[in-house]
Amino acid sequence: MAPTEKARFALRRATGGLAEGAAKLAGEIGSTAVEALLAQANRVAVRRGAAGALGSMKPKPAEWYAFDEKDEDTADWYPQGLTCGEESGSIGVPAFVVSWYFKPEAGERGVRVSFLSPQTLKYQHALLVEAKPDGSYGPIDIHAGGIACHGDLLYVADTTRGLRVFDLNNLLDLRTAQNDLGDAKRIGRHEGKFHAFGYRYMVPQTDFWRVAQAGPRFSFVSIDRSGDTPRLVTGEYRENDADGWVARWGLDLSGGEPEDAFVTGHPKIQGAISWGGKWYLSQAVNSTANGKLLVYTDGKLQTRPYPIGPEDLTVQGGKLWSVTEFKNKRVIFGVSL
Repeated sequence: MAPTEKARFALRRATGGLAEGAAKLAGEIGSTAVEALLAQANRVAVRRGAAGALGSMKPKPAEWYAFDEKDEDTADWYPQGLTCGEESGSIGVPAFVVSWYFKPEAGERGVRVSFLSPQTLKYQHALLVEAKPDGSYGPIDIHAGGIACHGDLLYVADTTRGLRVFDLNNLLDLRTAQNDLGDAKRIGRHEGKFHAFGYRYMVPQTDFWRVAQAGPRFSFVSIDRSGDTPRLVTGEYRENDADGWVARWGLDLSGGEPEDAFVTGHPKIQGAISWGGKWYLSQAVNSTANGKLLVYTDGKLQTRPYPIGPEDLTVQGGKLWSVTEFKNKRVIFGVSL
């Protein structure tokens, strides 16, 4: 990793009518808490399931959780981003939050996030939406390669545009506004009802930090809480070259420029976090080969074994957690820092 010029990664705030649109929906539908969502979540994860995700990794992770059979087997949705309740600091129970992008080009469904309790193994999906001040809303068609949470704010990486922001105080429960969940094939307001492709919960976007100039790509995001002042960490995935970057920002993104930035020197970096003076980078290979965890300490590189298809990174309970993306190999797993 080598320092690089940071001004080219500048972001500019572009809230527009997002906050107004989200407030209108929240006022009409009614919001709920993550803790309440998890208490009645409708899916069940499998502790130490989908072991094929580990491939030849030795030693195995300290703990891991697989999704249910339907979510493991689908070819439509792929998990990408990972954050946690501890990273948020305001979610009152242990929790993981995973972002999924919809792969088919036809019938776009946007982005969903899964809230999962490692205590009960229950989890539930919610749809991310973009609302307008007139109360209309629709899906958000992005890759959502990484997510991070601080307080009630959920940051979602938008590859070519920057960072989208969602306020979890606006976690909306459609059951509070109507008896059914509407048409599973529709999104938005139709015939006096709210529709979210059949999802019970949705979260409207409230803010946007857009790239000031074309070029930088925001592939993943995390939060370094190991120092006195938490910092936002962002970075770029590069498929075939080593010119991807990582940068650290003040959480208020004041000034629009990162505090520092580095070229990673490695291709296929899917997630990154700085923690306790070290840098951790998750590196993928393909759908059949094990990835690697790259750890930089004082400029020196250590390579550690990792599962197949590792993605975004977060820290909870003193462990480094990630999520894997490939069909029937989808797990949330934790290893030592």
